[in-house]
Amino acid sequence: MHLSWLGNTCVKLQTKHLDEDVLILIDAYKPLKGEFPRSFTPTAALFSIGMDNAATLSGTPLLIDTLGEFETKNVMILAIPGNDQNLIFKIMIEGISVVHLGHITKKLTAEAVEKLGHVDILLAPAGQPEFTFEDSAALITELEPRVVIPISYQCDTDPKAEPLSKFLKEVGLKPAATDKKFILKKKDLPQEDTALYVLEKSV
Repeated sequence: MHLSWLGNTCVKLQTKHLDEDVLILIDAYKPLKGEFPRSFTPTAALFSIGMDNAATLSGTPLLIDTLGEFETKNVMILAIPGNDQNLIFKIMIEGISVVHLGHITKKLTAEAVEKLGHVDILLAPAGQPEFTFEDSAALITELEPRVVIPISYQCDTDPKAEPLSKFLKEVGLKPAATDKKFILKKKDLPQEDTALYVLEKSV
């Protein structure tokens, strides 16, 4: 699985199914500034707070902006309630569970934590004032993911967000790797302590 971050809460997951490229796109909203792709041709497009201001999508993707369980090209997607009409996504891809918290503003309920279950990769909010660094640190402790990847921190499409350095200081984890794209395989995920991987914004 290939994973990249496009700024704000927008994340791209790429895999293959029967030699066909599969692209799962999360929160592709048009930013007010900064570099961002003009259009996408995803297999599935997930939206945590509805499709207002969605980026241009080509083809006939599976659109997910409601609660439920979905499947496409051997990828399983679970959308559960977050808060303030925000959706939280758990994506099973190549045997790896990826959790995207959308535009979370409050701590997860016990029910949400139970529904999420085991988490391999947590895409953690790292720069939004609505969800503090302390909240993120507590969530990492609660979910115990194998890998934490910060998103929604300061970049050209979101200059008002907090810088990544503040998040790193609060969670107390040192980056094990930094890149613009990670290629992740189930067998290579950390087995003991939680690792922090830093994704730099890509276009």
